[in-house]
Amino acid sequence: MNQRSPRHAARLGLLPAGIALALVPAFAVAQDAETGAEATTLDRIEVTGSRIKRAAIEGALPITVIDRAEIEASGDISVADFLRGTSFNSFGSFRPQSGSSAQSFAGISLRGLGAARTLVLIDGRRAPVAPTTGQGQDLNIIPMAAVERVEILLDGASSVYGSDAIGGVINIITRSDYEGAEITVGKSFPIRPGGDTEEGNALMGFSTDRGHLLASISYENRDIIFQRDRPWSSGGFSVFSNNFWSRNQLSFGALVGPVPGGCEDPGFTDIGFLCGYDFTALAADEAAIGNRSLVTSGAYDINNDWTFYGRGVVSRVKSFGRYAPVPSSPWPGGLIPISPESPNHPNNAVPGWTGQTDTIYLTHRFAALGPRDANIDSNLYDLNLGFEGRVGGVDLDFGVRRNEYQTYDFGLNYVVAAIAGEAIESGEYNIYDPDGNDPDTLRQFTATISRRSNTKLEEVYGSAGFDLFEMGGGLAAAVVGAEYRKEDYADIYDSLSEAGQIVGSAGNSAGGGRSVRAVYGEVLLPVFDNFEVNLSARHDSYSDYGSDTSPKVSLRYQPLDTLTFRGSYGQGFRAPTLDLVTQQPAFGAAGTTHAPTCEVLGGGAPCSTQVTTFSIANPGLGSEKSDQWALGTAWDATDWLNMSLDYYNISIEDQIAFIGINQVVGCLEGTIDVCPSGLSRFPAGTRATAPDSSLGLGVEFGSQGEIVFGQIGATNLGTIDTYGFDFNARTRFDLGGWGNLRQQLQISNPLSFRTNGGPSTVGRPGAPRYRGVLQNAWSMADWEFAWNLNYIHGTQSTKYREFVVASRTGDQETIDDLAAEGLSDTLPSWVTHDLQLSYNAPWNAKVTLGVTNVADKDPVIDPRDPTGRGFDFSLYDGYGRVPYFRYTQRF
Repeated sequence: MNQRSPRHAARLGLLPAGIALALVPAFAVAQDAETGAEATTLDRIEVTGSRIKRAAIEGALPITVIDRAEIEASGDISVADFLRGTSFNSFGSFRPQSGSSAQSFAGISLRGLGAARTLVLIDGRRAPVAPTTGQGQDLNIIPMAAVERVEILLDGASSVYGSDAIGGVINIITRSDYEGAEITVGKSFPIRPGGDTEEGNALMGFSTDRGHLLASISYENRDIIFQRDRPWSSGGFSVFSNNFWSRNQLSFGALVGPVPGGCEDPGFTDIGFLCGYDFTALAADEAAIGNRSLVTSGAYDINNDWTFYGRGVVSRVKSFGRYAPVPSSPWPGGLIPISPESPNHPNNAVPGWTGQTDTIYLTHRFAALGPRDANIDSNLYDLNLGFEGRVGGVDLDFGVRRNEYQTYDFGLNYVVAAIAGEAIESGEYNIYDPDGNDPDTLRQFTATISRRSNTKLEEVYGSAGFDLFEMGGGLAAAVVGAEYRKEDYADIYDSLSEAGQIVGSAGNSAGGGRSVRAVYGEVLLPVFDNFEVNLSARHDSYSDYGSDTSPKVSLRYQPLDTLTFRGSYGQGFRAPTLDLVTQQPAFGAAGTTHAPTCEVLGGGAPCSTQVTTFSIANPGLGSEKSDQWALGTAWDATDWLNMSLDYYNISIEDQIAFIGINQVVGCLEGTIDVCPSGLSRFPAGTRATAPDSSLGLGVEFGSQGEIVFGQIGATNLGTIDTYGFDFNARTRFDLGGWGNLRQQLQISNPLSFRTNGGPSTVGRPGAPRYRGVLQNAWSMADWEFAWNLNYIHGTQSTKYREFVVASRTGDQETIDDLAAEGLSDTLPSWVTHDLQLSYNAPWNAKVTLGVTNVADKDPVIDPRDPTGRGFDFSLYDGYGRVPYFRYTQRF
C-alpha cells in the first residue's frame, strides 16, 4: 500500500483553509464593486432523487426533509445518533461497539436492508466509504455542527446515483448561506455511569450579493460504557478461564475440571467441577467515540451566468474500546494440548493426581496480560470544487472531487499462539498461578497488533440541463450527465494476524482499485397541468466485474390542489465492494460432518472434523439486482394538517453472501437446493498449487469422496423480498398570543421481510413491525419547548424462536428446558420521551436545557439474546436518562 508522508497529509489538511483564503479576495472585490443590477434569484431547486431543478412542490418521490431546528430539538450531538433514532431505520443499524473491529463505525439501514444498501450523500455526492468495513458510509465522520438539513428519499435511486441506492438515499446538506458568527458548547450528565457527551463548535460566515463563505470548527465526544455498569450485561461466565479437558473437544463429556489452584485470581470463579471467568468485569459495551472537524464551503458568482463553488472537510474520529483479556480461542488446532512430558501436565504438577496421564487439553484466560485495548484513529480529507453556469438555454454543472479516508487501528495485550503454546508446554508459563508468572515470560508472547485501512475516491463529473418543448402542463425538461471516478481500497493487517498466529483476533488483508464510468439521463414530462411523468436511466461500467443499467419511471397526478398521487417503478443494483473483490487468500480450518470425509479423516461417521479451506476473492462475483415499485398519496387536508401514505415493494436477487465449505459441498453433491452458479469440482492434484483464486469457489474431492480442500468466499446467492408502508403527518397551529405549535408523526410499518423465499422475519427479535417518532414543538416569544416521543413495537423473544425450532425438529429436551425457564414468548414495546426547553436571550444567545429518556427506561431485555449484551444493540440503547445543556452565543 502506498503510504502518504506526514507532509502530504498536512497539505491535505490545509485544503479547506486554502478554499477559504482563495475566496476571500473575491468577496472583498464584490463588496467594493457596484453591482449596477439586482442579483438574479433562482427559484428552482434540485431535490434528492432527481437531477432536474424544479419548484419545491410535493413531487413524484417520497422525500422527508428534516431541518436544522428539528435536528437541534432531538438533543443528539452526532449525525449517527440522530439518524439512528429515525423511524426509517426500521430494524436498527450498527453503532460504535467495543469488541468489534469496526468499533468506530456507525451506519444507517433504510428498510432493514443494511448500511451497504443505503446510499449516504453529502451535498448530493457520495460520502466516503468506511475503511474498517469496506462497504457503507460512516456517519461518525460527518460533524453535526455542519448540517443544515437532511433529506431522506425512501425509494430506490440507482437510476440517478448508481450503486447502493436500493433501500433509499440519505442526503446530508451542509450549512452554506450563513451570515454572522456563533459559538456553541454543550454537555450531558447521564444518570447512569458512562456515555457522557460533550459538544462544541464555532461557526462563521458572511455573504454578499455575489456569494458566500462559511467555516465551521467542531468537536463531539461520547464516553465509553462498561459492561459491569449495566445490570443486563454484567456477570459473565466463560469456560475459557482455566480448565482441563480429556480430549480436544468442548463438551461436558470431555470436561476434567478446573486447573488446581489456577482459578483464584480476580475475575475467576471455581464452582467445583468448572472454572469460570467473568469477562464483563473489564470489557466495555459501547466504545468511546470522538470527532474533531473543520468544514469550509463557499460560492462566488463570477458573473450573472457562472458560479464557482467549493467545499472542504477535514474530520478526525478517535475511538477507544476495551475487551476482556485474551481467551485461548480461537487457538490453532482447537484446545491447547499439554503432553505427558510437560511440567504443566497435572500428572507432573499436582501431587496425588489420579486423573488422565496422557495428553490433556486446556482452555485458558491470559488475564495476567490485562485487558485488550483497541485504539482507532480515523482521518478524512475531502475536497470538492466545481462550476455552475448557463450557456444559451443549457444549465451546466461540472467539477472535481477527491477524498481520502484513513484508519489506523492498534490493539494491545494480544497473544502469539505459537510462542505461548511453547511456554505452556515447557512450563515456563505456570498455568497453576497465572498472575504469579514472571513479566518477562509474559512479554515473550504478548503482541501489539495493527491494521491500516484506507479508501480513496477521485471523481470528475458533469451534467447539462435544458428545456425540451412545450407540453400541456408546461415545458418538458431534461438532464444528461457523466461521471468518472477511481476507487482505491487497502486493508493491511500485521503479519502475525494474517498468519492466524494472534489469539483473540483475526484478520485478512485486501487491497486494490478500480475505475467506474457512468452516463445518465433524466426527462420530466408535464403531460397536463396535473399529471407529469419522470423518466431516468443510468449506465455504470466497472473495470473489475462488469456493468449495470438502471432505469426508472415516476408518475405524479394531482387531481386537486390539495391531493397528490404518486408512483414509481425502477431497477437498481449494488456493486460488489472492493473489500470482497480484492481479498487476499486466507487459510482456514473449517469444521464439517461430511460423511465420506469422516470415514477417511475422522475415524468413521458420524463425526466432526476439520478440513483445509482458503477464503478467496471470487472472480465470478457480480452485482446484486433489485426491482422496486412504490405507490403513495399526499393530502393537504387543511391549512394546519398535511399527511402522506406510501407503499413500497423491493425484490433483490443475486444477493451477495458468504458461502462456506459445507454449503459448497452440499451444492456440488446435490443435497442443497439454493445454490450459486460457478461452483466447481477441482481436478485431482489441485491442492498442490492452492490457493488459486482464478479457479473460483469449489472443492477437490479425494478418491473416496472425502474433502481434500476447498475454496470459499462471497458469491451471488439467494433473494430478499420486503414490502410495507410509511406514514407521515404534520400539523401547524397558530395559537395567537400563545405562540405556535408544530407536530410531526412518522411511522414505518414493514409488513414482510423474506430471505430466499422463507417466512417473513417481521415481528421476530430485531425486526419490529412498527417504529414511530412523534415530534411536538411549541414556540412563544423567546421560548421554545420540544417533546419527542419514540416508539419501537414489541417482538417475539429469542426464547420463543428457539422453541419454534425445537418443536419443528422434535427436540423435546430443549422444549422442556425452555419451559422450565419460564421466560416470556414476547418482548415488550419500547417508548421513550425526550424533553427540551430553550430560551432566546436578549444578549443574542440561546440557552437550552433538555432530558432524553425522561423516564430512565431500560432497553428491551432479551434474556437469551445471542450476542451476550442482553439487548439488541442495533435497535435500542442503554444510556438511560440523560440531562444535558447547550449554550449558543451569536455575534
